[in-house]
Amino acid sequence: MSISVKLEAFEGPLDLLLHLIDKNKVNIYDIPIVEIADQYMEYINNMEDKDLDIMSEFLVMAATLLNIKSKMLLPKDETKEEEEDPRQELVERLLEYKMFKYISEELKDKELDAARVFFKEPTIPEEIEGFKEEIDTESLLADLTLAKLHKIFESVVKKQTDKIDPIRSKFGKIEREEINLTAKLLSIQAYGLKHRKFSFRKLLEAQPTKMEIIVTFLGVLELMKIGQVIIQQDNLFDDITVTFTGDTIAEFDDRVVLE
Repeated sequence: MSISVKLEAFEGPLDLLLHLIDKNKVNIYDIPIVEIADQYMEYINNMEDKDLDIMSEFLVMAATLLNIKSKMLLPKDETKEEEEDPRQELVERLLEYKMFKYISEELKDKELDAARVFFKEPTIPEEIEGFKEEIDTESLLADLTLAKLHKIFESVVKKQTDKIDPIRSKFGKIEREEINLTAKLLSIQAYGLKHRKFSFRKLLEAQPTKMEIIVTFLGVLELMKIGQVIIQQDNLFDDITVTFTGDTIAEFDDRVVLE
């Protein structure tokens, strides 16, 4: 089957392929490669411009189409469950090119719309441009007294006082608490050497702050990881029993700090 193609200028081989796909009204995901390749070669043979720089791009695509065409004509290997479609790479290139072509057309429309917009430059009449309002400082300061100045000062101070939150201002300074995880690990090990078996809940309840509780919990997990302690819970929701199995206190890197 042949198709009459108007010999118009295309931006490249992908542009020509999209034109042929649209002309034949075929699905881009299921390109009839034999038919499209024949029409593509017909266009190449009828090209008026034989410039090698331009023709080289079209010839490379022609070789690609012929390669795909030959693969499509080969009998399928029944031993393979699923063979890769030889058209897949070409379809992906066409879709990418089509997307960028659409974007370029959208940008071109915006450029045309912007060319129709005119902005008026700011202009000020000469009579107004040089106008400056004169302020009579003598009349303003004529009736100014010490009592009025004091009243103005009090109003300014009151505005500053009103900005202060009466509750939050009494909180004091909030500082970030820094806990040394290495020191906590050594402390837990010393506690374990002394008691050997102890309650996990009581160990946490003995910590003075929430951050100390968190770091103690992390410390027990770390000691479990290196095999220094074993935890046990007989029944659901029962207290967890911690058994210290080490004979000595293990050393850790002093740079381990949890903030």
